[in-house]
Amino acid sequence: MTQPDLRSAQRPEPDQAMVDIADYVADYIVDSKEAYDTARLMLLDSLACAMLALKFPECVKHMGPLVPGAVLHGGSRVPGTGHELDPAQAAYNIGVQVRWLDFNDTWLAAEWGHPSDNLGAILGVADWLSRTRAADGKAPLTIRDVLTAAIKAHEIQGCYALKNAFNRVGLDHVILVRLASTAVVTHMLGGSKRDIVAAVSHSWIDNGALRTYRHAPNTGPRKSWAAGDACRRAVIHALNAVKGCVGYPSALSAPTWGFYDVAFGGKPFEFERPFGTYVMENVLFKISFPAEFHAQTAVEAALQLHSVVAGKLDQIEHVALETQQAGLRIIDKTGPLANYADRDHCLQYMVAIPLIFGRLEAADYSDAIAADPRIDALRNLMIVKENPDFTRDYSDAQKRYIGNSVQVFFKDGSCTAKVSVDYPIGHRKRRAEGIPVLWEKFGDAIAGQLPARRCEQILALSRDTPRFEASPVHAVMTLFAQ
Repeated sequence: MTQPDLRSAQRPEPDQAMVDIADYVADYIVDSKEAYDTARLMLLDSLACAMLALKFPECVKHMGPLVPGAVLHGGSRVPGTGHELDPAQAAYNIGVQVRWLDFNDTWLAAEWGHPSDNLGAILGVADWLSRTRAADGKAPLTIRDVLTAAIKAHEIQGCYALKNAFNRVGLDHVILVRLASTAVVTHMLGGSKRDIVAAVSHSWIDNGALRTYRHAPNTGPRKSWAAGDACRRAVIHALNAVKGCVGYPSALSAPTWGFYDVAFGGKPFEFERPFGTYVMENVLFKISFPAEFHAQTAVEAALQLHSVVAGKLDQIEHVALETQQAGLRIIDKTGPLANYADRDHCLQYMVAIPLIFGRLEAADYSDAIAADPRIDALRNLMIVKENPDFTRDYSDAQKRYIGNSVQVFFKDGSCTAKVSVDYPIGHRKRRAEGIPVLWEKFGDAIAGQLPARRCEQILALSRDTPRFEASPVHAVMTLFAQ
């Protein structure tokens, strides 16, 4: 094989992986009704998460301009607040809101992540563009435009995640939020394919955030604002690209200095399928529990055992938990848990709460609840191991299961039934069962943050699919503003 001349300043053709993204974003026509139907639910679910997050002061600290007073009148609205911001800072705000409670949609493969994180950038830019166009007498962007952008962002992030494990090289999955958001937002801003390639090249040159804030012993709240940070960076790259800032054609493949050699062990990306609408159609919703997704079925199983176990906590000998290999790597955690972010990424904690209390809510990760001595006592009795069947079904492209089982053994030699759940209520196979619960989550979330009359308007609009999708983005975002 001929070695490249590292002295040559001749610019190569752009890396094919970046060209493929630009071609997909600019040319692909989304014609899947299922993808649009799911995207609409995803948008409502994400707005519900944004509203629920505002009940938590640590989230509210991140809201607003980067420095006091840096507002943009006529700028992007931040749901549930009165803020009007430039689109980059709005992207940060919305991204933080959607992600804060670990309650938005999920994609599980070689890499994990939350594709609706991209709504931070998409909504931040779409609202600003829509307002600007309306003020200039031009046609505003519609919710249908937002859904189209979201479908493509989901697809980019999800297809990269299928075969490429950024976690294996210590990088956080928000690298794919920044990638997907950069591409679709550049297109929304009117950028050409060349502009999209340029913007995406800058996204790769940024490299990635380290995953250390998601894992013991450093688990912390940055995991709740990391996606917002990626969204903000994506908008900056997109704005720069449409101004004509040059890109870097071999940002991935350049010997020594490219992403592959620097961060990915010299390996190019692998892909299971071409870009289409697969990811949105198969995305997983977190509907019932604000919990790391690898534990969703464990929580569901634990809830089924609550009535049998709650009155006999002092009689438990041990609790047997079986999970997938990914769950074992990410959320099997012993020892003291320092904060809410530590707790909602601990399988044992997320099982202990429903066994004891018969619920799992965002407030259950608080210091006040965590101080209950029964929780750590029960955690110390848990034995976690991998179930190979769960791991196999997790990786099966036709299944994408996220199985867990829970069984409680007592000191007198008796035990509960072994409760196994293969896939949670937010899975595609339980979509019909999950949709009413998602609507309930949405209704409750907006009712806790907005006036009753406004909630009625929002519910009526969002249930009228043609009218909702045809609505100007800025009109809908105004409905959600304080």
